[in-house]
Amino acid sequence: MSETLPKNNIFKVIGASSLGTLIEWYDFYIFGSLAVIIGHQLFPADAGASALINTLAIFAAGFIVRPFGALVFGRLGDLIGRKYTFLLTLVLMGGSTFLIGLIPSYKTIGYAAPILVLILRLIQGLALGGEYGGAATYVAEHAPKNRRGFFTSWIQTTATLGLFLSLGIIVITKNILGAETFGDWGWRIPFLLSIVLVGVSIYIRMKMHESPMFTKLKSEGKVSKNPLKESFNNKANFKMVLLALFGATMGQGVIWYTGQFYAQSFLENTCRLDFNDSRYILLWGIAFATPFFVVFGAWSDKVGRKWIMLTGMLLGIIFYRPIYKTFLNDTSEENFAKNELFSSSQGFPVITPLANQVDSLRSLETKILFTNGSGYTKVQMDTLSAKRGVISAPGMLKDKILPKPVFWKFVGLIFFQILLVTMVYGPIAAFLVELFPTKIRYTSMSLPYHIGNGVFGGLVPFIATLMASFEDSTPLSGLWYPIGIAALSLVIGTIYLSNKKDESIND
Repeated sequence: MSETLPKNNIFKVIGASSLGTLIEWYDFYIFGSLAVIIGHQLFPADAGASALINTLAIFAAGFIVRPFGALVFGRLGDLIGRKYTFLLTLVLMGGSTFLIGLIPSYKTIGYAAPILVLILRLIQGLALGGEYGGAATYVAEHAPKNRRGFFTSWIQTTATLGLFLSLGIIVITKNILGAETFGDWGWRIPFLLSIVLVGVSIYIRMKMHESPMFTKLKSEGKVSKNPLKESFNNKANFKMVLLALFGATMGQGVIWYTGQFYAQSFLENTCRLDFNDSRYILLWGIAFATPFFVVFGAWSDKVGRKWIMLTGMLLGIIFYRPIYKTFLNDTSEENFAKNELFSSSQGFPVITPLANQVDSLRSLETKILFTNGSGYTKVQMDTLSAKRGVISAPGMLKDKILPKPVFWKFVGLIFFQILLVTMVYGPIAAFLVELFPTKIRYTSMSLPYHIGNGVFGGLVPFIATLMASFEDSTPLSGLWYPIGIAALSLVIGTIYLSNKKDESIND
């Protein structure tokens, strides 16, 4: 049935599937994009750097449960159908996101705030664990086999477009409300707005028809009675699950989250760029690179899926450290000092009593602007000790605004990283669909995808940030995690994966 589906119908299928998936990714990513602000809301004011790490841990928890969501909803999808299963995941995801926007802060309800957010993040993770497999399977089972990579690659764009949408709404909301109001309560607006988007998507998905392959399977009485058992007790099928995980999705996951999420975290928290600058850099990079999901998806129909994905991993292994070293060097105080000074203005010192109530902390901010439009705020922190007098610490730079040439250089480096994302991610839906038979496809492809992408990939921001915070580590130390995982996947994929294309999935 899928082989003769009219082109206008397949694009309706893609549109209906993609809109819901885009919104689910939007829901998922606004939390990560606002991790710093949310950390201040969920934890005590004196939590310091641990607030960010704890917030990233809550964010990571949503990824860790995604494989369980893949099992639960994958099983449902193979038992009752693709349409109703990923309609349910959409409702769960949207409802959880909306409720996160309503939860009071730590000041109001104490540690109940992060606990409630953690519970909602776990529900989000479970829902997303069932969403992607349903959308990818649904589109693939409608698509002609010689264009399966092209058509399923449109689904692949939704994750990046969801990030793009979340960043855009965050930037617009912050600019309208102002930084102080946004940090106080305005950050909730992107969460609350998601309910409108979800409502539109539910309406569209209600009008969708079931996958023709699943409909045929059901009419013939061949629907799996136990998808979990058939997926993982069957030796040959379980072997394909392991190969998909260790040879493809594991490496794809770390490339995906390094190029987009860790890049944003690094620019904001390590390089300490201005809030808008860091978001605009990512927005431009995403805008330029997103069409390449479809380019590489279509190309995989001609040359196969394997080598495109593995090449993306190889390029990440080679170039990540030089790219992030460039980020550090170009945002150093020494590099800014090369510019011609325009103005310098010093604020009033702020005195904060320390826990011992004897000593205090004095902070003084100085805004530096240069003639080329760049600048930063330098924060000088001094401890006023009753016994030892004034103890000065090195000044810290924040809110850095880049010169235009450096800004566009950073856009280019982000574009390159997202280009690698499109290489590993564009063909992978078709690759996974072609590995497994129809009656257990939803279950079988969802598990390796969500372990590889959700666990190995989703933990990149948390593990990399944690590794970089260790004593004797450097800001680049965190990159060893995605580089190591990508290298392992590259070796396994090169040796054991076959270069599939045009595979029949009518079984």
